[in-house]
Amino acid sequence: MNKLIIDVTGKKIFLMIITNNDIYNITRENTKINYEKLTLIINDFLNSQKLKLIDIKGIYINLGSGSFAGIRNLISVVKAFNLTSKIDYYCYTNKDFKGEKDIKYENIPYLCDKFNIKKNLIKPIYLS
Repeated sequence: MNKLIIDVTGKKIFLMIITNNDIYNITRENTKINYEKLTLIINDFLNSQKLKLIDIKGIYINLGSGSFAGIRNLISVVKAFNLTSKIDYYCYTNKDFKGEKDIKYENIPYLCDKFNIKKNLIKPIYLS
């Protein structure tokens, strides 16, 4: 099952694809222009790995704390993916993984299962 992790809360936009056999990731500058091009960035990343949106079975997004604009745009994009392609999405914050040390992106799907992070639940944390 292919999984996509998206994080726009840091200094860079981070994308990771986890397949049955491999892990791929990229970063892009965390700028307003890249927020507006987020769907294109995701599509280009998927294409670079010979994948399409329909090949993704779960999307995991970090909801903060972070930039209001970045998180808002990410939520809009992921909700659109859910509506058009019926892709489940999981929304987490690092605070959800209490007691876990050294949280790595490749472990996010496992941690969401372990800590019973629910599908399609959005509670963003914005920096003021």
